[in-house]
Order: sequence, then structure tokens, then C-alpha cells
Amino acid sequence: MRSGERRLDDTARRTLLDIATRSVVHGLEHGTPLPVEVDACPEPLRAPGASFVTLRIDGELRGCIGSLVSRRPLVTDVADNAFAAAFRDPRFPPLRAAEVPDVDLHISVLGPAEPLTFTDEADLIARLRPGIDGLILRAGHQQGTFLPSVWDSLPRPQDFLCQLKRKAGLPEDYWSDGIQVWRYETESFPDDH
Repeated sequence: MRSGERRLDDTARRTLLDIATRSVVHGLEHGTPLPVEVDACPEPLRAPGASFVTLRIDGELRGCIGSLVSRRPLVTDVADNAFAAAFRDPRFPPLRAAEVPDVDLHISVLGPAEPLTFTDEADLIARLRPGIDGLILRAGHQQGTFLPSVWDSLPRPQDFLCQLKRKAGLPEDYWSDGIQVWRYETESFPDDH
């Protein structure tokens, strides 16, 4: 997926937003993600896909869970990640029914992750594309990812990389020749984020 490219039309986007919202409500009522009839969905939603679902209340993060690899139908991935963002994000208590009307739900569909080659940390920083790249950073068993939307709060590539290292459980000044980095782009909606 290249920058600005849309894989999903407006109908597919509305369908995914509706399913994500219904999965959160279903989670409140039943304690499980919304079961999805995959065969009843249009082809782009039945195809394997990876997504992140982000919940915000009054502009503040309230939950964000996702998948980095396409292992199940996109529609199922979105329903399960919406439920997990609402009830299983370890950074937050489970969403309460009283909070649901105030939730702003956002979906990011990930394109394929591509490995980045670089000679050192300065070279890596120079290759980053602010506002476009989502990154996966791995050092040994430590791993973290930032969606492209994180550039909104960390617009400097150096800061973006330092905070991603922290998220992966590494010191901000950590560097090793064994660090691996992949970049990916997302198709995110609604577009007001």
C-alpha cells in the first residue's frame, strides 16, 4: 500500500467501523468479541488483513490493540482487535458501559511490512518518512511498533525512534548492529485523525 492509496472503498470502511463498534458493545454484553459472518462480507473484508483499533475519549488514548501480520480475515481481525482494545489493553482498565457513548474509534489497516536496511542509527533516522512510516523495531526478544499516527505527537525522527525503543523495553540510547526494523504504511479511517 503506497501513501494515499485506498484499498477499501467507503462502504467497506463504514462496515468495518460498524463491526468494530458492535464488537465493543457485544463485549460489554457477552464478554467476547462480536462473532462475524465472514462469508456475508465483501471480498476485501474476507481477505487476510492486519489492523489496529484505537479508542480515544476526549482525545486521550483509551486503548489500542492490533495485529502486525495478516493471519485471518480483515473483518475478523477488526472485530477481535476492537474488543481487545476496549477490554484487554493492559495499560487501561476494561471499558465501562458509561464510557461507550464518548468513545472515538479509529481503524488502521496495515500494508505489508518491508525490512529497512541501514548502516547505523543515523542512517536509519535519515531513512524514516515522518507521517508515512509505521515502524516495527526488534532487538533480540524485545519488540515494539508505532503506527504512522504516532508521528502527530513525535514529529522528529530521532524522538520517534527513541520512544519506540522505550516502548520495546530498551533504553533510548540503546544501539546494536543486531537491531532489525521494518516499515509499513496504513490506511486509516475515519479520516479526521
